[in-house]
Amino acid sequence: MMHEILSLIYGEIIMSIFREVISYASRILVERENEVKLILTALLARGHILLEGVPGVAKTLTAKTIASLIDLKFNRVQMTPDLLPSDITGSYIYDQKSGEFKLRLGPIFTNILLVDEINRASPRTQSALLEAMQERQVTIEGTTIALDEPFLVIATQNPIEFEGVFPLPEAQLDRFIAKVSVNYPSHKGFIEVMIRVDEIEDTIKNLKPIISKSKVLEAIEEARRVKVEDSIYEYVALIVEETRKHPYIRLGGSPRAGISLIRLAKAWAYINDRDYVIPDDIKAVAIPVLSHRIIIRPEYEVEGVNTETIVRDILAKTPIPRP
Repeated sequence: MMHEILSLIYGEIIMSIFREVISYASRILVERENEVKLILTALLARGHILLEGVPGVAKTLTAKTIASLIDLKFNRVQMTPDLLPSDITGSYIYDQKSGEFKLRLGPIFTNILLVDEINRASPRTQSALLEAMQERQVTIEGTTIALDEPFLVIATQNPIEFEGVFPLPEAQLDRFIAKVSVNYPSHKGFIEVMIRVDEIEDTIKNLKPIISKSKVLEAIEEARRVKVEDSIYEYVALIVEETRKHPYIRLGGSPRAGISLIRLAKAWAYINDRDYVIPDDIKAVAIPVLSHRIIIRPEYEVEGVNTETIVRDILAKTPIPRP
């Protein structure tokens, strides 16, 4: 009994530290609390996240701020068309002194990998991330090496450029547990950014971690133990199946979409100080999880219909389970 009480207290301490990370990062980054919360939720769900937005809306700054507040190894890769897969994964280099080939590990061997402007890299280089994101391992010339835990890929991309970019294929998009649209700040927030820009930059340079790697790993395990009732599984199944029946959609969500929805909802509930999932958790993460996994029919896409609107429509029509 005493062990259970101590475990509960320890779990509440870790949850409070995560809420402190969210609060602290949100004070630095103007109007970015939802993005911060979703990135941390993806970390707890052992997923990866794609930040999509026009240049200058603090996508990279948001990722770097979170990485600075967590005591994890952090690497950044700036994607360009001439980047090779080995520039990310690593390769064997001939050592003239020893006369042997030695393995040089690439930047992917880290805990948090920021992949900046992922759609600027060629499909061949983009595919170098697939094995790491799905299986948490990297194969270099026949040698398979497991990645350290936790492992989170935060990728950014600009949705409006068409020259010199390579759109991510569906298989690559499906590896991201969530896609977050990073929008312009409000009028008030825009003014605050201009006033505080020097202060924000100085603060980020001097940030110190406030949560350790061991506590992150503990939190991931605790988030996995969040309870999900059968009615919630039924609710998620109905939502995902409706994406396959909707008249505007050409390709709906796969079983992985449902699994991702459950995992992210469990982590969202955990961050919100609950050890059980409620329908509101599913609603909170449904758009980030599903919007990049469904394809609209061309005739409706030209009319301006977008995936976020369709997901909202499905959520509004799907019966909410009773407690």
